[in-house]
Amino acid sequence: MMRSLIPGILAMAAIVVASNILVQHPLGAYLTWGALTYPFAFLVTDLTNRLQGSAAARRVVLAGFATGIVCSFIGTQIVGEFGPLVTLRIAIGSGLAFLAAQLLDIAVFNRLRAGSWWKAPLVAPIISSSFDTAIFFTIAFSATLTFIEPSNDVSWAGAATPLLGLGPIAPFWVSLAAADWLVKLLIAFVALLPFRLIVGRLLVKVA
Repeated sequence: MMRSLIPGILAMAAIVVASNILVQHPLGAYLTWGALTYPFAFLVTDLTNRLQGSAAARRVVLAGFATGIVCSFIGTQIVGEFGPLVTLRIAIGSGLAFLAAQLLDIAVFNRLRAGSWWKAPLVAPIISSSFDTAIFFTIAFSATLTFIEPSNDVSWAGAATPLLGLGPIAPFWVSLAAADWLVKLLIAFVALLPFRLIVGRLLVKVA
């Protein structure tokens, strides 16, 4: 059983490590390159769930969570221009968001797995990644949670700016969250193609 989980665990670990590295590199005003890789963690979870069941998917998620903890710890030890690359709030936010959202993804996927082939791998990531975005950005940047890490000045994230440069006035971190969420929605649709191809090919081999 454990051997069969190795591809999923390695894929999840690779995505988590890559995302933790790429999140340090901006992509435009509201995104980082990590926003393009992280959503594929939901694809790994859903593939494992479809092919091996929810118990296997949870083990893969826990492996990703452990990898994320290691990455966060390393990030706290690396000091950049503005302090540690990973602050306590970011570490807590990313860890809780990942674990809660991935487990929610598994639960929603299971509720929908008997329906049309596309429903579970589309709806589950949309719901769970929305949850992920809300948890992470609120914990990491909301002024209401400053007590988590008083020494971490995130006043820049609370600056009042037009939402995504176009909409109503909102804290800057809300624009960051909105941009991240929109990318996750897009990738949820894009990931349907590899999901269909991989599941179809592997199920044919099993048969």
